[in-house]
Amino acid sequence: MRFTPQVRDLAWLVERPIAHRGLHDRSNGILENTESAFAAAIRNNYAIECDLQITADGDAVVFHDETLQRVCEAEGMVRDCTVKSLKSIAYRIGKDRIQTLAELLEQVAGKVPLIIELKSHWDGDDALARRALKVLEDYEGPYAIMSFDPDLVAAVAEYSPFTVRGITADRAVDSYYNVLSLDRRLEMRTFAHLHRTRPHFVSFYFRELPYAPVQRIRAAGHPVITWTIRNEEQARMARRYSDQITFEGFAA
Repeated sequence: MRFTPQVRDLAWLVERPIAHRGLHDRSNGILENTESAFAAAIRNNYAIECDLQITADGDAVVFHDETLQRVCEAEGMVRDCTVKSLKSIAYRIGKDRIQTLAELLEQVAGKVPLIIELKSHWDGDDALARRALKVLEDYEGPYAIMSFDPDLVAAVAEYSPFTVRGITADRAVDSYYNVLSLDRRLEMRTFAHLHRTRPHFVSFYFRELPYAPVQRIRAAGHPVITWTIRNEEQARMARRYSDQITFEGFAA
């Protein structure tokens, strides 16, 4: 297992604002989580936040939703498609095609930090964590892996303990979490998973700060980043309780 040097010093994680799903702008034909959005973030020297989904053939692709239809001219689940079939699908705007994680790494090539979120189906399957770690094994640029799902973060901790990892979180009271058992929701709400996830940082919903569990983690020396900031007023609010913002829709 390769030692990841950036775990020694997380200043790179918070030294610049983080472009949420890249520096996307639908009005100019630049869609989220695309090569064009990442190119724009690199040009403006922002760190990049992006999302990964698992494919039917076990690869990791850069995509937020479980389903295709919101941003693509197609329907269905991403995990039911192969990389080849996903490459044949057009986005609703722009000329980009869905990228694999390997293609994203080739594009970024260490020019800016990457904060990579593993999207979960809440089914205990850690294939996405294993694939992401495999692809990242020889990548030399600064990167971190995070997820809302403590099981995926714990998998990263187990398989590659020196990889920088974070827990993406809110207070876990939204109806989105109703698919989970009460015990799992309470674990997430109280951060009771810390003994197994052992995160180096937290990415937290800014409107729910201050929040005692997060503030304790920050007081212990772990960076807190916030999501998703959409204007300067929100940025000022978020920076009162965090070390950096994840933003979209304005020049941070």
